[in-house]
Amino acid sequence: MPATRPVFVPRPEAAPFVREVPVTFTWFPGLSLSQQQKCIASLHATAAEKHEISPVLEVSSKSAEALGALLSAFRLPVEVDGRRLTVESAFQGSKVFERGGPYTALYEADSRAAKTDERLKGSGLLTGFELLGEPWPAEPKTAFYDWLYLQALAQSPELSGRLTAYAGFTDIAFNPQRSLNCQARAAALFVALSKNGRLGEALSGREPFLSVVRGD
Repeated sequence: MPATRPVFVPRPEAAPFVREVPVTFTWFPGLSLSQQQKCIASLHATAAEKHEISPVLEVSSKSAEALGALLSAFRLPVEVDGRRLTVESAFQGSKVFERGGPYTALYEADSRAAKTDERLKGSGLLTGFELLGEPWPAEPKTAFYDWLYLQALAQSPELSGRLTAYAGFTDIAFNPQRSLNCQARAAALFVALSKNGRLGEALSGREPFLSVVRGD
């Protein structure tokens, strides 16, 4: 049966620096890794054939390529104040809600436990983020996640240095109808900013990052 997922293509020449290309492909039902990898292969083959986007890297734990699996936010490390966290745990532990947060104890939790912590569902609306005492706005919606993921990539040059070999990036579990943040989109943003020379500026702090992604 058909399904549609985005392929994120680096676009260094202009903000927002990532082009999202919807690709309709054959979906193979089932939750097993083998079925998920059939879906990924179908998505990538269609991206190459119909949209001339190749090669494409799946950025998730389902990736058949070791690089893509290592870049999953559940596995990719980021150093925060001398502590080595996963991107996922750092992101979840930095959320601020109407009635609570940030729940920084989640920094020490494994990624899956951090993402499914009940406090994240029972504290009201998300109002923003806070990391090391610095507040981040809830808008633009993906800004804090993207910045955090870019920080992690910059801290792992042995992984991120290989990203420029790819024309696009996917995350088979990401459905833009249900989700906002996407590790594949952040990977494409990293490549675009690397190519246009604005990566260092974007990584230097909250305001420089927000300025860069606005295209200032």
